[in-house]
Amino acid sequence: MLDNLKKITQRDNSDALGVAEKEYRQLGHDIEDIKVASDNISNVIFVGMGGSALFAEMAKDLFDMRSPFEIIKDYHLPNYADSDTLVIVSSFSGNTEEVLQALSEAERKECAVVAITSGGKLLSLAEEKNYPVVKLDKSIPQPRMAAFNGLKALCVVLASHKIIDQSAIDEVSSAEEWLKIKVKDWVPTVLEKDNLAKQLAMEMMGKSVVIYSGPKFNSAAYKWKISINENSKSLAWFGTYSEYNHNEFIGWTSHPIEKPYCIINLVSTIDGPKINKRIEISDQLLSGKRPSPMNVKIVGETHLKQLLWAINLGDFVSIYLALLNNVDPTPVKLVEKLKTKLV
Repeated sequence: MLDNLKKITQRDNSDALGVAEKEYRQLGHDIEDIKVASDNISNVIFVGMGGSALFAEMAKDLFDMRSPFEIIKDYHLPNYADSDTLVIVSSFSGNTEEVLQALSEAERKECAVVAITSGGKLLSLAEEKNYPVVKLDKSIPQPRMAAFNGLKALCVVLASHKIIDQSAIDEVSSAEEWLKIKVKDWVPTVLEKDNLAKQLAMEMMGKSVVIYSGPKFNSAAYKWKISINENSKSLAWFGTYSEYNHNEFIGWTSHPIEKPYCIINLVSTIDGPKINKRIEISDQLLSGKRPSPMNVKIVGETHLKQLLWAINLGDFVSIYLALLNNVDPTPVKLVEKLKTKLV
């Protein structure tokens, strides 16, 4: 089915595959410099949910921050937040209620505030109160599809406040052409026998998916989970080595042996020999106790390129799995229904 272009077009009503193929363009998206919210920053709190928090997880994997950096996925800020705290509030729609409530807390605590959004109430509030704001590309259909746009935006915010080096922005931009070439291996016209994304989707069909990675690719494993949940409308979980070996590892040892899971290991030399040795030995010790994992060897000369490659691959995989599940990858109608009932 995945080599049938007519069926792909029929099921992919909003052209999610086209969006995935062009995600590299987000890396070159021009983002204007912003004014500095404060010169006296001792710590950074990033507030966001789901796809609107994903690029903060990516930044945490990639960059050595000069100040403590915490990601909050909740309505409330930690008690330590004060006037020396930079609070970055992120909502692609601009209407995420957890983020808006956290913003009101940041105001009460007199924190410095920066907003990242494409519109909605958050943009209106930021403009009304003269907060620095970075505008995301609102033409992107869903927050989870705007991860690279968000990463570029966050780099601008962090660099302007001297939390990371200015060179990080250039590094992100320069990866655009490289990724443009790499994604050509996964587009619909490449047959399944030569297409890793299609092959992985076929393995996942009818199963729950578990993705494991080393610590430097935690955000990639998390993104695979998000994309499989929302694009494929399938259950997925993720875990990180070496924490995995201290708990979840044992969970695979009980019956039944034939478990309805597809296991993916995202493997990179950047994680180092100790992590990769743990992955290898864990697979040996669990042989016969769980389905054999599929090892995806991440490609790229730098940590950034490998992370982008892994995330973009996961997007293609999840969209192909959606088509196998006979669902439209783009809409998340139940999430929208939940939001209306919360009002």
